[in-house]
Amino acid sequence: MGQRPSQPEVNMAPEKELIVTSRPKPSSALCPNGHSVSEYQTDILIIGSGPVGSAYARTLVDGGRDVLMIDAGPQLSKTPGWHLKNSFVYQRDFNSFTGLISSHLHDASVATSENPVITLDPSAFHVDLTKPEFKGFVRNNQNPKQNPFLNVDGEAEAFCVGGMAVHWTCAIPRENPDIERSNLLSDAEWDALYTKAEEYFHKHDDVFDDSVRHVVVKNTILSEFPDRGVCNLPLAVQRNEFDSSLVTWSGTDVILGDQLIGMLSDPKQTRFRILTEHLCYALAPTEEGGCIELARCRDLTKNRKVVIRAKEFVVCAGAVRTPQLLFASEIRPRALGHYICEQPKSFCQVVLKESIVESIGDMSFIGLTDEMKHAIQQQHDENPTDPVPIPSDDKAPQVNIPFSKEHPFHCQIHRDAFKYGAVPPNVDDRLIVDLRWFGYMEPSYENRIEFETDIKDRFGMPQPTFYFQLSTEDAKRSHVMIDDMTRAAVALGGFLPGSEPQFMPIGSSLHLTGSVRMSSKDDDKSVCDTYSKVWGFTNLWVGSNGVIPTGTASNVTLTSVALAIRSARKILGVPNLSHEVSGVVKD
Repeated sequence: MGQRPSQPEVNMAPEKELIVTSRPKPSSALCPNGHSVSEYQTDILIIGSGPVGSAYARTLVDGGRDVLMIDAGPQLSKTPGWHLKNSFVYQRDFNSFTGLISSHLHDASVATSENPVITLDPSAFHVDLTKPEFKGFVRNNQNPKQNPFLNVDGEAEAFCVGGMAVHWTCAIPRENPDIERSNLLSDAEWDALYTKAEEYFHKHDDVFDDSVRHVVVKNTILSEFPDRGVCNLPLAVQRNEFDSSLVTWSGTDVILGDQLIGMLSDPKQTRFRILTEHLCYALAPTEEGGCIELARCRDLTKNRKVVIRAKEFVVCAGAVRTPQLLFASEIRPRALGHYICEQPKSFCQVVLKESIVESIGDMSFIGLTDEMKHAIQQQHDENPTDPVPIPSDDKAPQVNIPFSKEHPFHCQIHRDAFKYGAVPPNVDDRLIVDLRWFGYMEPSYENRIEFETDIKDRFGMPQPTFYFQLSTEDAKRSHVMIDDMTRAAVALGGFLPGSEPQFMPIGSSLHLTGSVRMSSKDDDKSVCDTYSKVWGFTNLWVGSNGVIPTGTASNVTLTSVALAIRSARKILGVPNLSHEVSGVVKD
């Protein structure tokens, strides 16, 4: 098989270079049914190409190992894993990016509906709900066994090279060490791992400091909450070197780094390769057990079976699909899919107060720099018919109120695109501020994902079914949380109609944890050890948000990547990272 043709382009702005994922020529044979079987060999197989899988890949390749990565989805941009929001049109218009996110998210489990379509032509096909075996349609993860009252409705998956990182918010806060963060690692090691992960992400806190809206929103929130540690939202982002009004959001191309991305342009090299639209449906152990021999996969576009042999197998398919693959491979520890946590989330949008906007226009708002005042005046001079005094190319606010013991929620006051929250065209986007408060919950064995053997998902894998409820204490914290968010919103402006304070469907945070949780001992309450190696196996590792054993409110991606770096170093046989007083990370 030669080099695969490039995927259709989604981005609207040029990238730094054309990169096409290498597709090496495998050995092939024919099955009795006439379909070809391809076989690959590598040091490390990584299943999943999101941030966690990419962190594994970078660390392992840097350590001298050959890595083959597969993903069930396609490559959406010329550079694998490039963040699609880097396109000029999306940075100027967040609303248009909202639809793109929605099209890339696929619900994990959808409860079927028994409600009749009463306006349907009587002669058209309809489900005969008098038959007990039928409870509705079952295609595309519609799940007749899913109780809608126990579902994690918002839980969704992204199938593409880069995973969620091609459209994520890029928020990478460190977890609160007293409540959120696991105590399985020392403070010093956590600090070192976080520092290395932030390096992978190109983390910055100051990229939006030159934004008028950022300064206005941050100072307003500081006045309302003077003792809450209001700060810039820590982000995986850099300033655009060519245009100061633009930024470069970090996708998995940034995590992989220039060296690995450069390797992909050479179809002959074997140090790092990505196979797109390849689904792993089973891991096969040796006859003796305790060691994985090969992965059974399928090339989805050619209906071809693929066998991949490796020394080590790393499953980084997300918090739902990672336990799903283990279940399908008949690797089923008692804790698999249990102890799941997801963040309750409240949301609203406000239109900035007229008094705030007027203080921008007359440049009396405290905190505006001379450069900002010049930009405001230039906006007025060049656009005299524009009623909004904020520069048209002004970057969005990115403000954070950190999680604390006294206020156990992570707060983001910003403007960004999600699969919800689009702004009507008769409201200027520069006036809109999004408020998202994320709560935490305590892990419980009963909160779980079960995988059905008689119902298949869109890929023919065991369908996930959720059994999930918040405890009474979780619910109380959520009520306090939305009240806190409302206070912040009122300080900023008036509610955008349709976006008044509300709770979003559970799971819409997309921060599910616990499904393959780690522990220091194999006591039926975990799936893997503290290096993410699956109990009972010598060469099977898991990486995803599901490894995190605690309830969290902050975005968990940084923590998951930090744990992936730790695990990859274990595979390489190198010491854990330690952090010196000087702040220099050393082996």
